[in-house]
Amino acid sequence: MAAALRGAGGRFRWRTWAAAAAAAAAGGVRGAAPSAATGRQDYDLLVIGGGSGGLACAKEAAQLGKKVAVVDYVEPSPRGTRWGLGGTCVNVGCIPKKLMHQAALLGGMIRDATHYGWAIQPVLHDWGTMAEAVQNHVKSLNWGHRVQLQDRKVKYFNVKASFVNEHTVCSVAKDGKEIEGALEYGITSDDIFWLKESPGKTLVVGASYVALECAGFLTGLGLDTTVMIRSIPLRGFDQQMSSLVTEYMASQGTRFLRGCTPSRVRRLPDGQLQVTWEDLTSGKEDVGTFNTVLWAIGRIPETRSLNLEKAGVNINPNSQKILVDAQETTSVPHIYAIGDVAEGRPELTPTAIMAGKLLARRLCGQSSDVMDYDNVPTTVFTPLEYGCVGLSEEEAVARHGEEHVEVYHAYYKPLEFTVAQRDASQCYIKMVCLRKPPQLVLGLHFLGPNAGEVTQGFALGIKCGASYVQLMQTVGIHPTCAEEVAKLRISKRSGLDPTVTGC
Repeated sequence: MAAALRGAGGRFRWRTWAAAAAAAAAGGVRGAAPSAATGRQDYDLLVIGGGSGGLACAKEAAQLGKKVAVVDYVEPSPRGTRWGLGGTCVNVGCIPKKLMHQAALLGGMIRDATHYGWAIQPVLHDWGTMAEAVQNHVKSLNWGHRVQLQDRKVKYFNVKASFVNEHTVCSVAKDGKEIEGALEYGITSDDIFWLKESPGKTLVVGASYVALECAGFLTGLGLDTTVMIRSIPLRGFDQQMSSLVTEYMASQGTRFLRGCTPSRVRRLPDGQLQVTWEDLTSGKEDVGTFNTVLWAIGRIPETRSLNLEKAGVNINPNSQKILVDAQETTSVPHIYAIGDVAEGRPELTPTAIMAGKLLARRLCGQSSDVMDYDNVPTTVFTPLEYGCVGLSEEEAVARHGEEHVEVYHAYYKPLEFTVAQRDASQCYIKMVCLRKPPQLVLGLHFLGPNAGEVTQGFALGIKCGASYVQLMQTVGIHPTCAEEVAKLRISKRSGLDPTVTGC
C-alpha cells in the first residue's frame, strides 16, 4: 500500500525532468541527471503509494512540519479501468463495495416493507443509476484527497516510481505507459464497481471475502449469480462462520460450484461467455454460459516494478510482499513499508492508516509507539454480515489446546426478521474464551445485521483484555442484535441447544 523513505542524515532530493524523475537521500548516491533537467525539490519524506496508509503517513508528517511528497500511479486493470487518488479502499474496495452492498440491502427492505403495511408496487433496480451515484461519490473522495494534500503542502506526483539504488528513485510519467498483457475474457473486482451497465448473469471465480461480497450484492440486486470455489470459502476466517455465511447466501439465491476450477473460457457468437470447469472430486468437466465472468482470486502487490532488489529491500518471493520488522522497517534502515504491501500485515484500511500515522510520528521524533496488530476487528459485508475480532476457534485451539478453550454460542433471531418472516437460521454468535476463570475472551464472531457496528463496540473491550465474566456483567440494549452477545450462556462443551427463545 505504501513505502516511505527518509534520508538517514538529511533530506530526499526529488529531481523532475522532462520524462523522468529521481529522489536521492542527502549525502547518498545520486543517479546521473539527464541533460534536460527542468527543476529540483528537496523533501524530508518521500511516500510511494497514494493509498490509505501512504496518504495517512504523508499528511501526518506534513502536519508535524516536514516537507513531504507523494508519488502515486494507478496501473489500469487488464480491461483498462482507471481510477484516482486514494488507493484500493476508496476506488475499488471498501467504499464502492459497501455502497453496492447497501443497494442490495435496500432491495431486501423493500420486500420486507409490505409485511409492515407499506403498499409498494413492484420495483426494478437500475444498475446505471446506482453505478453513477457510487462512482460520483468515489470521484469526490479522489478530489478530497488531492485537496487535503494541497492544504498540507504535500506535493503530489502522478507518476510511477522505481528504485535505482537504496538512495535513488526514478519515475516515468504515465504518458506512453503501455499495459502489458490483458485478460482476454472476464473482469476483476477493480472493474465491477466501474461498469456503466449491469453485468447480467455472472460467474464469480474465487472464495475470498471480495468474491463473496460481490456475489452477495449481485444476487441482492436481482442478478443470476454463481460462485465457483476451488477449496474453502473465506480462508483465514473461522470456518464454522464461513460455512454459515455461504449457507445464507445459498438460501438467498446465490449458486455455489464447490471443488471446481475453470479450465477454459470462450466467447460465443451471441456475445455470451462459455465457461468450462473441472470438478476436482470426480474429474469430470461441465459447461455453463454467463454474461460476465468476475475473477476474484486475490491481489498480488505490485512490487516487481519497484525494482526493490536494486535498493537492497528484501521481499517474500512467494507473496511478493516486503519484509518488515515491528517498526515497519525494511532490510534498508531508511526505507519502510506499511499496509497491504508489507508481509504479515492485515490487508485492512484502518490498520494501514494507523500504521502510517504512527510511522510518521516516529520519523518526526514525536512518539515511539508502534502499531499493535493483535485483536484488529473486521467485517465481511456479505448479505448476512460477518464481523469478527481476535482468534478463530481453530486458532484458539491450535494455540491453547482444546481442553483449555471454552466456546459460548447462540443462534438468535433479529427482531426485524420476525414480522417479515425472514430466514434467520444462520444468525449466530460465538465467543471464544480461555476456560480458566475469569475466562479471557480470545475472539468474538458475529453473524447478522449490522455486524460491523456490533463488532466495533465489543472490539474495545476485547482489546483491553475483557473476560467472559465482565461481558456477562454488561447490560445489553434491548431489543438489539448486539445484546445477544451479552446474553451468551451456553457453551459448546455443554451440548445444550444454543437457540435463543423469547426476549
